[in-house]
Amino acid sequence: MEYTQLGRTGLKVSRLVLGTMNFGPQTDEATSHAIMDTALDAGLNFFDTANVYGWAENKGRTESIIGSWFAQGDGRRDRTVLATKVYGNMGPDGEAWPNHDKLSALNIRRAVEASLKRLGTDYIDVYQFHHIDRATPFEEIWQAVDVLIQQGKVLYAGSSNFPGYKIAQANEAAARRGSVGLVSEQCLYNLFERRAEMEVIPAAQEYGLGVIPWSPLHGGLLGGVLKKETEGKRRTEGRAAATLADPAVRAQLQAYEDLLDKHGLQPGETALAWLLTRPGVTGPIVGPRTPDQLAGALRALELELSEEVLAGLDEIFPGPGPSPEAFAW
Repeated sequence: MEYTQLGRTGLKVSRLVLGTMNFGPQTDEATSHAIMDTALDAGLNFFDTANVYGWAENKGRTESIIGSWFAQGDGRRDRTVLATKVYGNMGPDGEAWPNHDKLSALNIRRAVEASLKRLGTDYIDVYQFHHIDRATPFEEIWQAVDVLIQQGKVLYAGSSNFPGYKIAQANEAAARRGSVGLVSEQCLYNLFERRAEMEVIPAAQEYGLGVIPWSPLHGGLLGGVLKKETEGKRRTEGRAAATLADPAVRAQLQAYEDLLDKHGLQPGETALAWLLTRPGVTGPIVGPRTPDQLAGALRALELELSEEVLAGLDEIFPGPGPSPEAFAW
């Protein structure tokens, strides 16, 4: 396993991040535990979750599954870099109750205590803001986080789904307080969706944040979806099906799969390997539902893409270009 520093910190994390969003809704507890054991055995030490995972009436379920895995001992917690998130409403009985969501000092305090209890741990390595809160000033947010850091309940703070200017605002506000500020940004970024290259990733690099891409296969579209359809191995639904209804998108994905067939490469592994070549990227989040899916993702770490393949991918999925040239001159 290859490790890297998380942004400008001294924290060493694996180049793949284990996403746990499926734990509970799609993957039962025993299988979730098996996936985490497999990940840790492979050296994958960076696990990502969120307080709302479990969804609907089961918010918090995913954190509880991780907590029951930690409770098995054998150094599981000590060997894991744990990241969770705060923002979504966690009101009692699933109600959207006031002050049980977003990033007020009150909700941050309440949410972190609840996450610690579910996770069965006394600290969170990376506490991430799941979304921007337009109503709460960063001075209040950092006041709350600084207290948690002083108490030893949180070690670092990160963001998720922040635009570039909010990353700048957050870290400038932190600097005025003498606080560490954000050390990571978790954003939508993959071959199909490269808009983060315009502002988000440059801002993250400027302020020393590690970039953690989510949805690296773009909902499965970059995992060989057309071939799987033809072979009857996959039936696309929801947003993926709507996206595939566009003839231009199908042509783009066909060109992608044809390029990889030519070079004997697997689509899912290639999409992950491509992200690992991108400047500023710490590691993409993989969300396996089974241990076999995790094994496939781990193979991406051994894959070296040739210049010919990288050029072909850029031709099929061109990025927006650098900022401001992408929208100006």
